[in-house]
Amino acid sequence: MKPDFLISECIRCGTCCKKGGPAFHSQDKHLIEKGIILLKYLYTIRKGEPARDNVKGNIFLVPSDIIKIKSRKNFRACIFFKEKERGCEIYENRPAECRALKCWDTQDIEELYEQNRLTRKDLLSGIEGLWDLIETHQMRCDYETVGYLVKNLNGDKKEEALGELTDMLHYDSRIRSLAAEKGGIDAEIILFLFGHPLTETLRRFGISVENQGNN
Repeated sequence: MKPDFLISECIRCGTCCKKGGPAFHSQDKHLIEKGIILLKYLYTIRKGEPARDNVKGNIFLVPSDIIKIKSRKNFRACIFFKEKERGCEIYENRPAECRALKCWDTQDIEELYEQNRLTRKDLLSGIEGLWDLIETHQMRCDYETVGYLVKNLNGDKKEEALGELTDMLHYDSRIRSLAAEKGGIDAEIILFLFGHPLTETLRRFGISVENQGNN
């Protein structure tokens, strides 16, 4: 069925904004470095994490960090989307994906989507101590290892795999708590620094985890 009318410019329907925030690319780096968009509004999808490709519509394992703007609490909509006005709080400083996205012609966003993604390393590698902590977390909570251990849960190495996964979960939970409580790091930027907790992302591997605190 063909639409009743064709559009060639944004009509501010808000559909794209309601599907979630954009990912960042190298040309967006200044927006973060200059404090135009604060870290507390961002989160990281870590390398190897299962995620939905918003352009292709499928689930894939991300090849590197994807830094995105958070959604509103209990909603998919971008945190900067203003529902009543159907507008954007940061429109003049919107990231490249927002500028490229035209729902009536997706060529520009398709060409940009996988190119020059901004990573945590691009932003934080010069911060001694913090970057070391992030690298250690990435190594110890590597999603390739997670996938391998999950597969082994159905084999002869089940007990060993379960033990390693449990240790990984405890480490992931503990490092987040320590960073906020002992390291003085704003709890609102933990999702940017370390990505989603393994207790959440393991569900994408078909594993349900009971929350037993940080012990």
